[in-house]
Amino acid sequence: MTRSIALEIAVQDPAGVRIAAEVGAARVELASALALGGLTPSPATLELAIEAAGAQGPEVHVLIRPRAGGFHYSDDELLVAERDVRHAVAAGASGVVIGALDARGHLDLFAMARLRDAASGACVTLHRAIDVTEDPVATLRSARELGLRRILTSGGASTAIDGVDTLRALVAEAQGEIEIMAGSGVDAASAPVLAETGVDAIHFSAKRTLTDSGSVRMGSASDGVGGYEVTDREIAVAIRDAVAR
Repeated sequence: MTRSIALEIAVQDPAGVRIAAEVGAARVELASALALGGLTPSPATLELAIEAAGAQGPEVHVLIRPRAGGFHYSDDELLVAERDVRHAVAAGASGVVIGALDARGHLDLFAMARLRDAASGACVTLHRAIDVTEDPVATLRSARELGLRRILTSGGASTAIDGVDTLRALVAEAQGEIEIMAGSGVDAASAPVLAETGVDAIHFSAKRTLTDSGSVRMGSASDGVGGYEVTDREIAVAIRDAVAR
């Protein structure tokens, strides 16, 4: 019997949701600014994404991340995140994707419980904050004790294909009680290898960058070249087909 592996696509807009539906993805992780690792999307983006998914499309799970950078948050940032969780669930999201670490770099159990409770029973996923903790397997245990549904992880590496050994260890430790989803740098070549680790799901962005040139700097990180990322249907189809083979 062939094991079924769910697909989740990280998208930034309703067009990405429609592509995810077309390729049969189970879920989307809706975010903004994927080039920064992903930030919380706007309320309007969420509303339109849920409309694009419709009743038969992929579940919409919302990334809740108040800023770029690390995952140790101030009281104000946690308050923003908590309210964003409540707004996402109230708007109709199927779940939220969260992560918070304490000053030592361990999972912040108080902050995570606070955000979990704000989700009011909706699905809660721990994102790749796990990958910057000292011991991802120990962090998994904490996430499982918190009652989270799944973990998105690259196995503690920059890309999931480089973290396959840790992914296997996480799958073994999970014991089917919490889902393990592999993500980061996933493409058609690496997806089948990741599937063989026993993970429950594969997460990928299938994105390409559209650029234009300009002579006026826009923001401190700008080099004068503007650009933005979109979900690419052909890339998404290639990854889906690679996993299915």
